Amino acid sequence: MSDLLIPFSELKKSLQKGLESVGFSESKASQCAELFATTDLDGVRSHGIERFDRLLQYIRAGVVLPDKSPVLLSKAGFFERWDGQLGPGNLNAQQSMNRAMELASENGIGCVALANTNHWMRGGSYGWQAVEQGKIGICFTNTMPNMPAWDAKEPRLGNNPLVIGIPREGGHLVLDMAMSQFAYGKLSRLAEAGEQAAFPAGLDEKGNLTHDPKIVMQKQSALPVGLWKGAGLSLMIDLLAALLSGGNSTKDIGKASLETGLSQVFIALDPKVLGLEAWFEEKAEAIVEDYLGAEAFAGKSVFYPGQQTMKTRQRNLEHGIPVAKKTWEKLLNELK
Repeated sequence: MSDLLIPFSELKKSLQKGLESVGFSESKASQCAELFATTDLDGVRSHGIERFDRLLQYIRAGVVLPDKSPVLLSKAGFFERWDGQLGPGNLNAQQSMNRAMELASENGIGCVALANTNHWMRGGSYGWQAVEQGKIGICFTNTMPNMPAWDAKEPRLGNNPLVIGIPREGGHLVLDMAMSQFAYGKLSRLAEAGEQAAFPAGLDEKGNLTHDPKIVMQKQSALPVGLWKGAGLSLMIDLLAALLSGGNSTKDIGKASLETGLSQVFIALDPKVLGLEAWFEEKAEAIVEDYLGAEAFAGKSVFYPGQQTMKTRQRNLEHGIPVAKKTWEKLLNELK
C-alpha cells in the first residue's frame, strides 16, 4: 500500500474542512479534526483518517449529529450521568473525560457515565488526555455485537475497548485495548493490504482459529483476548457501561442498522487530592524499571504500553504523517 507523508497542519486543515462541509461549526470541526490528526500522528492508523469517511457517512445518514453535545442527566457526589444526544463520539468522549477530571480535582475521583453516544474513534486519546493533566484515567465503551462468547457460533458480545492511563515523569503509561485480539480497524487494514494476521484473529465457519482478517470481518467472529477470559471481561464491561449510564447494551446496539447509541464510562483519579504523592512516582518508576529489565528473546525488546507513542509522534512531526495515497486522494476529491 503506497503512503504519502502529510504534515500535521495540512492533515488537520483538510479534515476540518471536510467536517465543516457536513455541518460542524468551526470550533467543533477544529477539535474533532485535531483528535483525528493526532491519532495518525501517534501511529494509530486504523482509527485516524482511515475511519474518517465512515464518520462522514454516518453524519449524512443522520446517525451522528454534529450540532449536539452531552447534557447532564443526574449527579450524585463525584458521579454524573450524561446523555450524548448522538453527538460526535470523539468530542463527546473528550468532554466526558474533561468533566471526570474536574470532579477528580474536587473529590479525588470523578466518574462520568455517558449514554446515547457514538464511536469514540481512538480510545487511547482519552487516556492520554488524563495523564497529560497528571490524572489516572480509566475509560471503557461497549460496541455493536462483533465477537462471539467462548464456544458460541454467533456474535453476542462487543469487543468493548478498555483504556487505562497512569501518569509518570519518565514517560506516561497508556493501555488501549479492545477485548478482541485485533481491533476491527486493524483487521480492515490487514485485509486491505492482502495480509494475514500475525496471530489467530478469530474463528472460521467451523469454529477453527484463523489468521484471515476477511473471514473474521465477514463472520464478526473476532477472537477474545485470553479466550474465555476476554469474553467474560467483555460481558462485564458491557454490563457496567449500560448499568451506570442507563443507556444501551451491546444487545440493544445490535438492533440498529448502524453502530450508534453506545454507552461509555470515564473515570479520573487525582493522585495529589488523594494524598498519593509521597510514593506515587517512586513506586511507578520502580515497577516500570523492573518490568523493562526482563531479559528479552534475541532480536526482541520489552516495551510498556504507550512507550513508543512519543517517539512515533516526534518522527511524524519531523518527517510527515504516513497516509495511504488512496485515502488521501479520496479526501481531497470530496473537498473539491
